[in-house]
Amino acid sequence: MAKLSFSPSMIFVFLFHFVTSPATCSNNETDLQALLAFKDAIDHDPMGVLNSWNETLPFCSWKGILCGKRHQNRVVSIDLMSQGLTGSLSPHIGNLSFLRYITLQNNSFHGQIPEEIGRLRRLEQIEFSNNSFSGEIPRNVSQCRRLYYLNLIDNNLTGTIISEIGSLVELEALGLSENRLTGTITPFIGNLTRLFVLSLANCGLQGQIPEPLVRLQYLSLLNLDENSLTGEIPYALYNISSLRTFSVRSNQLQGSILPEIGFRFPNLRFFDLGDNHLLEFFQLHCQILPHWEIMKDFRRLSALKYLIVSYNHLKGDISFISSMINCTSLESLAFFDNNLTGSLPDTIGNLSSRLSYLSISRNQLHGRIPSSIGNLLGLTSLDIGTNDLEGPIPFSIGKLHKLQEIYLGANRLTYELPFSFGNLTLLNHLYLRQNNFYGNIPQSLGNCSNLLTLDLSRNNLNGSIPPEIMRLSSISIAFNLANNFFTGSIPSEVGSLRNLVSLDLSHNGLSGSIPNSLSSCVMLERLHLDSNALNGEIPNGLRSLRGLQDLDLSQNNISGSIPGFLSELLLVNLNLSFNRLQGPVPTVGVFQNESAISLEGNSGLCGGILHLNLPPCSSTNFMKKQFPTIWKILIPLLSAGVICLILSACFYVIIYRRRISQRIQFSSPAIGAEVLRLSYADLLKATGGFSEANLLGSGRFGSVYKGVLHDEQTLVAVKVLNLSIKGASKSFISECNALKGIRHRNLLKILSICPSTDFQGNDFKALVYEFMANGSLEKWLHQTSEEENRNLSTIQRLNIAIDIASALEYLHFGTDSTIVHGDLKPSNILLDENMTAHLGDFGLAKVVSSIVSMHESSSLAIKGTIGYIPPEYGMSDMISASGDVYSYGISLLEMFTNRRPTDDVFSGHSSLHDCVSRALPSHVLEVLDPFILDEHKHTMTSRIKNCMVSILGIGVACSKELPRDRMSMPDVVTELHKIKTAYMTQ
Repeated sequence: MAKLSFSPSMIFVFLFHFVTSPATCSNNETDLQALLAFKDAIDHDPMGVLNSWNETLPFCSWKGILCGKRHQNRVVSIDLMSQGLTGSLSPHIGNLSFLRYITLQNNSFHGQIPEEIGRLRRLEQIEFSNNSFSGEIPRNVSQCRRLYYLNLIDNNLTGTIISEIGSLVELEALGLSENRLTGTITPFIGNLTRLFVLSLANCGLQGQIPEPLVRLQYLSLLNLDENSLTGEIPYALYNISSLRTFSVRSNQLQGSILPEIGFRFPNLRFFDLGDNHLLEFFQLHCQILPHWEIMKDFRRLSALKYLIVSYNHLKGDISFISSMINCTSLESLAFFDNNLTGSLPDTIGNLSSRLSYLSISRNQLHGRIPSSIGNLLGLTSLDIGTNDLEGPIPFSIGKLHKLQEIYLGANRLTYELPFSFGNLTLLNHLYLRQNNFYGNIPQSLGNCSNLLTLDLSRNNLNGSIPPEIMRLSSISIAFNLANNFFTGSIPSEVGSLRNLVSLDLSHNGLSGSIPNSLSSCVMLERLHLDSNALNGEIPNGLRSLRGLQDLDLSQNNISGSIPGFLSELLLVNLNLSFNRLQGPVPTVGVFQNESAISLEGNSGLCGGILHLNLPPCSSTNFMKKQFPTIWKILIPLLSAGVICLILSACFYVIIYRRRISQRIQFSSPAIGAEVLRLSYADLLKATGGFSEANLLGSGRFGSVYKGVLHDEQTLVAVKVLNLSIKGASKSFISECNALKGIRHRNLLKILSICPSTDFQGNDFKALVYEFMANGSLEKWLHQTSEEENRNLSTIQRLNIAIDIASALEYLHFGTDSTIVHGDLKPSNILLDENMTAHLGDFGLAKVVSSIVSMHESSSLAIKGTIGYIPPEYGMSDMISASGDVYSYGISLLEMFTNRRPTDDVFSGHSSLHDCVSRALPSHVLEVLDPFILDEHKHTMTSRIKNCMVSILGIGVACSKELPRDRMSMPDVVTELHKIKTAYMTQ
């Protein structure tokens, strides 16, 4: 593990039980001036935590400050965790002579830790993790003789681990991981005999593990990952029986692991020796102990949860796994990238029912996969790839309903693929490449509706490609059937793979034309259909693949000309060689780069850049030579065509002029040239006569219907304005004006506007949008009993928060004018099939070009929705971007607490903002959505908790009462991205 994340149970061991109610303080000038100096060194306080730090209040009442019970006028604790503070730590901190606890975790403090901290002789806890402190560890910290907790993890500290640290004999937890230290592990750490946690991962340390560390007999966690440590693991370290976590991954350690390790570490939970140069596994080649004693060794590790010994040169027979059947808590087992031999024993099925991760890939295993593997019902990831396994995949694999990943590639497995794959409905990744499988792909694989990657390449599979697997729209990373013996045509259902990045059907026997339905695969970056028997022309549908970078259609029977649109794509590699293409070669785009294209084997091509050495093109001669019959009739056809066009134009003008003139001319500026032209009749048909069955929802000014356009493929949402409602027409114009000329991935795209009349001659106005398959955020947060149980994960909520913040940042700062949305709330946040959020409903939006235009009268008493309206909107007719920030803050709090701002619990002077503000940071778990708590019930580390504090802190900062105190959207976007990075490093 790369970082130490102190769990709540660990923190409980180290943290003092603070007095929760602040004492009444009399003024103390020394402490007061020290705190004011602390505040002066802060450059940025986005959450306003230091607003209370002023002389109008006694400093014992300031936020984050705690005074003592005995010494009521002296500061004993500073707790400013996760407040987004930026600045340096003032040397005046050394004047707080009664300070016992200081917590600045998860902020952006920079500069050196002042030497004056050594003057704090009563100090017991320093928590400075996840900041940007630089310079060396202050040597004067050795004067803090009462210190029992020192956490400097994840900073930019340099220099060595100071020897003076060995004088802190009361120390129980020392964290220096994720810094830029140099030198060796100081042997003086061996003096810290009370040490319970030692985390020195990813520090740049060198040299050997010092022998004095063996004195740390109370050690529970030892993390030395990702350094450059050499030599052997000291023998006496194995005598520390209290160790629960032992991790030295990614170093340069050598030697052997003691065979009696199970006797030495009876409390072991996590054991990781991966990515080292350890030579033998439990000295299996040594004659000191018979094999049965080695087996007994693992039986002693009944509490073991994680065993990871990878990227080494370990030797021995894999049968030692049989000795792990007593490890009933085992969750992860990994021995990949070693030199293990033998076959998988049948007893593998007797391993822990909790086992979720099993990886023994890249070894030298042989034999069959035992059918007993179907007993590991908790397995989510199975990786036994790159071995010499043979025989079939056991049918029992279909019992592993929790499986999400299967990696069996690069073996010698054979027989047909088991039909039971269809039972694995949670499967995300299936890698079976480079084996000897034969027969058809089982149609049951089409049941795996969560599949992201399918790789069956380099086998002996045959028959046609089942349309069922082409309909798996979930496949988005890679679909690879290359180097098999598939025949028949490419199913038109390939168009269902709309989010696919890489499609490889090369080196098969496929025939027929390239399906035009590939036009729907708009995310494709790599398309390989080479070495088949495909014919026909390159379809025009490939024009839609705007992100395509690598296209290989070589060694087929493709005819016709090279379409010009290929030069418009972002192609980096294009191979059209050995086909039957004819005509001119384009000279722009990818065709300008000789090294990026391959066109040999097409004798009918001409032109192109000089380096291709193709014959010049003469269009007239070329057509006469290649199409003599067509040339003879071309001129008569052109003449007839011109006559038909003239007649058609006349017919159009005479017959339809009246209908065109009846359409209402929309006076507002056009949305854009790409807007579809749709009539009332078109929308009536698309929505089934505005059927109630297609009703998606109703709002203040109209209703929204689901529709299918005339091509029977394009789903749309049609917003029909109720023009009898006062303000509906104004809303229509406001929405068009706001969306005019703006483009952003997180704004709901308008496809068409329809100002027309219905069949009774009444005015009709509608807006047509992209259809959002997953509906509104409101429905995901607050489901009715009739709706299916759908819960948003934490990362989905965070992504949605970032999406909407990015949209607002664009509206406020990304165009020439400031665009104020005016009605931001969860029901106006819509989610597409990928759960990407789009901000919609701009019916109350205003385009603000100057400060004057922010104030305008309106007949609407309230602009927006109660609960999300900023306080200043109720006192004047002012609208502003800061009002959107307020609505965003309330929506963000709602997303992570699952409480509406209008809930009955908020009455009188209470509000959602106040409720969350009072809970931060210490009681954050009390206000979080229960689904988030349930998601992290086994993984609620301090880092995850800090992320939740930071997210809700942003919501509080955005929804402050005064507009000037609110965050700006660029700052919100920046902070949310930082939080996401921290959350994803769990």
